[in-house]
Amino acid sequence: MVVISELCSSSSSTPNYTYDVFLSFRGLDTRFSFTNHLYNTLVNANITTFLDDEEIETGLSLKPELESAIKASRASIIVLSQNYASSTWCLNELVLILEQHRNSNHIVIPIFYHVEPTDIRKQQSSFREAMAKHKQRMETEANAEKRSRWAQKMDLWKKALTEVADLKGKIAKGR
Repeated sequence: MVVISELCSSSSSTPNYTYDVFLSFRGLDTRFSFTNHLYNTLVNANITTFLDDEEIETGLSLKPELESAIKASRASIIVLSQNYASSTWCLNELVLILEQHRNSNHIVIPIFYHVEPTDIRKQQSSFREAMAKHKQRMETEANAEKRSRWAQKMDLWKKALTEVADLKGKIAKGR
């Protein structure tokens, strides 16, 4: 698998990392299929991999352990699937992963799982629908401060989706 060989070849002798890889994915789409196979393959290749085994949907903030795991990882593999953008957790992870990428040479490998990078970049198709639902939730928020935070998050999410779609990644269709 090309992704594994890339991670093995970029192996760092710096012991600052707890994990080689942080996996970001939409559990409902890929947990028991593609991501499960990818995780097992990485572990079998002795690549220390963080996989969150909970599917949490509420709230706008990441759990502290997820944020710590991203920061303690040398690389992230982002499995961008059809419903990835419907999860605020996934979008918040994506923002943090890309911040790490810009600030600390964090390796980011996007995998476009049955989605087109163009749909992500331009927020078309299921990505448009997901962002429209987030906007609708924002607009129904009665608290002005919370609504403002939603708007800020949405701006970060849109920029992150565009940025990740512009990265060199792998396209996984029919796999």
